Amino acid sequence: MKIEFTGATEGEAPLTWGQRLMWRAVHLMGPSQNYLNCPFVFPVYGRRDLSTVLDALRVLIERHETLRTTFSDAGQRISRDGVLEIELVEAGPERGLQVAGRVAGEMAHIVFDHGAEWPLRCAVVLKDGRPFALACVFTHLSVDYHALALLAVEWKALLKGAALPPVAWQPRDQATLEASDAWQARSARSIAYWRDVLADVPLDVFDHPPGEPEDPRFIEVIMESPALAVAATRLSNRLAVSSTSVVLAACAGVLGEVSARSRVVMQLVHNNRRDARTREMVGTVGQDALIVLDLLEPDFPGFCRTTHRAALQAYRNAHYDPVAMTAMREKAGGHDLDAFFNDRRAAPGWPALPPDADLSVANTRTYTENAWPGVRFKVFFTVGADAGTGRLSVIVDTAYLPRTTAERMLRSVEARLVGAV
Repeated sequence: MKIEFTGATEGEAPLTWGQRLMWRAVHLMGPSQNYLNCPFVFPVYGRRDLSTVLDALRVLIERHETLRTTFSDAGQRISRDGVLEIELVEAGPERGLQVAGRVAGEMAHIVFDHGAEWPLRCAVVLKDGRPFALACVFTHLSVDYHALALLAVEWKALLKGAALPPVAWQPRDQATLEASDAWQARSARSIAYWRDVLADVPLDVFDHPPGEPEDPRFIEVIMESPALAVAATRLSNRLAVSSTSVVLAACAGVLGEVSARSRVVMQLVHNNRRDARTREMVGTVGQDALIVLDLLEPDFPGFCRTTHRAALQAYRNAHYDPVAMTAMREKAGGHDLDAFFNDRRAAPGWPALPPDADLSVANTRTYTENAWPGVRFKVFFTVGADAGTGRLSVIVDTAYLPRTTAERMLRSVEARLVGAV
């Protein structure tokens, strides 16, 4: 099935700073760049027919330039009109949302042709012939997880027949803003901050050379822990810091433990939407922030506060031209900085956590879900977007951290948080 769309605008523009960061990652990861794909499921609320569902999708594409954009070294090209192929999938006896999640995940395994393909793929999941969910995968060049949350809100409104206000800020507006003198000065300040930090940190995450990797070499180990969510929430409220900072503090402590270092250097994936104009923009704005944490503080609540202050400083210095940043880093010695932390939640907390969730770890489970032949990380912690469980995952390079160590790291994060409560 196909849908035809006709937007109000077209044109070309440079890549935004966030898109440049992703464009570089796409090329660095090569065949593993499907890691950068963003699967997402939009439930169909109420009893809607297929034409209503497809019309809502068409409106989203027409409203947001980033959903009808192709990408190249030269920049972004926004098309006014086009055609998107839509697959129809019958769920059968299985749960519709479960099928939609699986379909989105399967589509996410396929690498995008960014110069020739639309930045999203979609399938409508049917239950007894009625649309039940829209399964999608987006390229990260087009959206970040904050943008997906914005699209989810608009999707629900469109299915109800609501009229949406015009889009005030598009990625090419952001690209123009980033070329201004004020934003170039902001970039220079951020790069100066990174330069000062890098002057006093190790070149590598680990002192030891890589060992014999497992097969596959790069894996993602996932922990689902209601106890983690409960503990992080209680600590956040007690200490008046974000739950992101609380989980980050625990992850940093564990990384210091396995690297046998009292100083941890990490990159924080930051959504960079402090500017009011970007808060409602569907696009990719996020960049990496740089944080250094000394692990000498014995009191974990005190370390959470220290981490929160350091994270805020790091976020303030996460707006920069990636090309200029790369040039500075190469001149500074080529630090690998291959330890990352990302919180994918669109809002703080875990609002859908079961009311009877407590600090018991009896319901915690760990499992391995994804694997890649090669990614640009040695260790990458991610707080999952699921609002109903404390989902924390870690991607590891098994030449440095075997699977068993990765599982132990996740359990140790949970133990630190629960123990602190």
